[in-house]
Amino acid sequence: MANSIKAGRHYGFIIVACCCLMMGVNIGITFSCAGIFYKPVSSSLGVSVGEFGLYMSIMYIASTLILPIGGKMIERFSARWLLAGNSALMGLTLCAMGMCTRLWEFYVAGAVLGITVAFLLYLSFPTLINRWFRVKVGLLMGICSAASGVGGMIFNPIGASIITSYGWQTAYISFGLFVLLVNSPLLALLLRDRPSDKGLLPYGEKSQEDAPSPDKAAAAGGISFAKAVRMPVFYGVVVFSFLMMAMSTLNLFIPNYVTSLHFTLEQASLAASAVMAGVMIGKLALGHINDRNCLAGVLVTTLGGISGLLLMIAGNWGLAIIISGAFLFGWAYAGVTVQTAMLTRTVFGSVDYARIYSIMSMALAAGGAIASGGWGLIVDATSFHFIFFIGVGMLLVCTAIGTVALVKRK
Repeated sequence: MANSIKAGRHYGFIIVACCCLMMGVNIGITFSCAGIFYKPVSSSLGVSVGEFGLYMSIMYIASTLILPIGGKMIERFSARWLLAGNSALMGLTLCAMGMCTRLWEFYVAGAVLGITVAFLLYLSFPTLINRWFRVKVGLLMGICSAASGVGGMIFNPIGASIITSYGWQTAYISFGLFVLLVNSPLLALLLRDRPSDKGLLPYGEKSQEDAPSPDKAAAAGGISFAKAVRMPVFYGVVVFSFLMMAMSTLNLFIPNYVTSLHFTLEQASLAASAVMAGVMIGKLALGHINDRNCLAGVLVTTLGGISGLLLMIAGNWGLAIIISGAFLFGWAYAGVTVQTAMLTRTVFGSVDYARIYSIMSMALAAGGAIASGGWGLIVDATSFHFIFFIGVGMLLVCTAIGTVALVKRK
């Protein structure tokens, strides 16, 4: 039985590997590699980079719309086949993007990608890790989330090489075939919905008596979806999610900000790399911190981001100050996925986690859709310093919301 299974052999760790595959391959290609296609595709279509990049906003909007339905589906139906199926659909869509010749076709592809992203990014690892583990949940979420950065590091140079040698069409099709023919079959083969499918208890439960029924879980702190939506703290966490994602999209403007201070493009790329380093380390560290104290995780996330933005505002003092600020900002960026998921779990428990987190994910997607374009308009009307100060204000609000939500829970 479960309590005779050694830790290293528990099937939950295969589930973690599958989550890393989804984040590293599916999300790593779709998000982390999107930028390498902007210039060649827009030039080929004869449109501006901004016009082509709108497909990403459409993707966020589609995710926002599908998430409430997706949260119900992943509870009612097999997560294994939903996730493997959406991975296959993503692969087919990437292949189709390699055959697109008109701008509106990319917009349609963006909408389809948004549907798949709702499952593969927002609902996948938070739901599965909560089902399969009772301990080290934060650390494992951090590992899964960090895999998207690893995927970006692997696939970006591969994609750039293919684009240079064979064109962007071949790059899209190559990525799509890899997702369709390699990643999706692996997910279908290895994923399982719940520990009971393998005759196991969640990792960290010692006996069947430790596995709470819904009534016992609710009494221990788990809150049903119907009850949660009647609580003010629920909408506080929705605002927290929206603001965290909106703040994180400031990352898109950091390279332009650095060059506006008369640094070179190479120096600006150092700042961008520092953000990614902060994201990678931050996701792992925040997961570890949240396993011990969620409030500490909230404070590290938000106060680190505030410090980072203030240091970048003081960028005239030197490149070292900017790079330090970019690294700290990366910790707040990391908190978008890790801290939002852990705050939701800590406040509302695991009883209806997937449905509750689907609403938080909807707020995340909406924040990305609105802010990713909105910051550019504000910069045109004001300055980079102004939007960084707005980011500081957002993080202060998130600090207050997270603190109050956790105090109310107690």
